[in-house]
Parts: sequence; structure tokens; C-alpha cells
Amino acid sequence: MLFAQARTETALTLRNGEQVLLTVLIPVALLVAMSLMSVIPVPEPRVASATARVLALAVISSAFTGQAIALGFDRRYGVLKRLAATALPRWLLVAGRVTAGLAVVAVQVLVLSAVALLLGWRLPPVTGLLWAAALLVLGSLTFGALGVLLGGALRAEVVLALANIAWFVLLLIGGVALGVDTLPAWLGVIVDALPSAALAEGLHHAVVDGAAPALRHVLVLVIWGAVAGALAARTTRLD
Repeated sequence: MLFAQARTETALTLRNGEQVLLTVLIPVALLVAMSLMSVIPVPEPRVASATARVLALAVISSAFTGQAIALGFDRRYGVLKRLAATALPRWLLVAGRVTAGLAVVAVQVLVLSAVALLLGWRLPPVTGLLWAAALLVLGSLTFGALGVLLGGALRAEVVLALANIAWFVLLLIGGVALGVDTLPAWLGVIVDALPSAALAEGLHHAVVDGAAPALRHVLVLVIWGAVAGALAARTTRLD
């Protein structure tokens, strides 16, 4: 049942043109731009640093923005209410969405990694790849919980606006496109506590240095995910 539900959710996501634009085309375009254009300050090695940050953006795009918008409109059109009336238990509906989100992230990682290799990216040591995989899973769960929190409590139109605004804010000043150390000191302190910066910086350590992420970055992701999950369980509505 879980496999069937996850397969359906994944297929619906990948068939949606807007979702493909958000989860694949924009991250690929940004990866190429950050790797080849000197307008955006990116540490050396440039391609590896850009790859780490765009992987973080890919997780945010699919697990948070895409998840929130899809959930908001599923509630609006009564999809969740109808599914809840079937033999599928509620926990399996949630697990199916989470599994589908991880499947979409896996597709994103494969596409972005292939493009990065064409741009000259050299794979890090195996330990770095393992840490990157663990961070991608943890980041997907954290931003998935945030996406459910947003999409499960507000009207679809409000979710659409807030999710897209949040995506742009996290990209520009959330520690993704610009590193925390490039921001003003007062803003850097705030951004360093955001899950977007924690994921981007953690992936930078894994992908560029082949090293383990800083403990504070892991803790930031865990805390945000736990709090968002607990709140989502209380506030998510089926209609």
C-alpha cells in the first residue's frame, strides 16, 4: 500500500509542469549560472561549491515549496478528505507523501550531479558522499515537515503565495545562494540558525571538503524538523 501510494504521489509530481520547473529546471539553470558566471560570489572550487548549494535549493524546492503547494490544493479540492475515507490509514498517507518527496529529491540529485560532472565537478571521497546523502535525507524530512505545516493549515491561495515568497527569501538571503559569511554580521547570526543555511553549509562541508558537517548544522535541522512536525500534527486539516 505504501509503495502504491508513494508511486502515485511521485508520478503526479513529475507530471506537473510547474513542479518540474521548480524542482529541476530552475536548479539546473542556477547551477550553470553559479558555476560559470562570476557575478555571484562562490568559493573555490567554484563548481563544487555551486553544486552543494544548488542541492540544498533542490531539497527546499521539492520538500518544502512543492509539498506545501500540493498539500494546500489537495485540501482545497477534497483529495485528502476522500483518501482518508478509503482503506488507507492516515499515517500511510503521510508516509506516502514523505517517500514520494524523497524519490523526487533522488531524481533531482541524479540530474544535478550529471550536470555538475559535465561542468567539471570532481566527486568527493566516499565519506563525503555518505555525509551528503545523510544530509539530503535529513533536509528532506525537515523541509517536508515545514511544507506540511504550511500547506496543511492555510488556504491554498495563501499557501501558494507564502511558499513562493519563502523560496525566494531562502534562496537570496537564507544562506543558499550567498554563504553566511558573505552577509552582514547581524544578519549572518540570524541566517545561521535557519535550516536552509544549515543544509547548504553542511552539504558544502560534505561535497567540497569530503568532511562531516558541523554538529550545529545537524542540530538546527533536527530541531526545526521536530518542532515543525509536532506543530503540523496539531494543525493539519483534511479540508
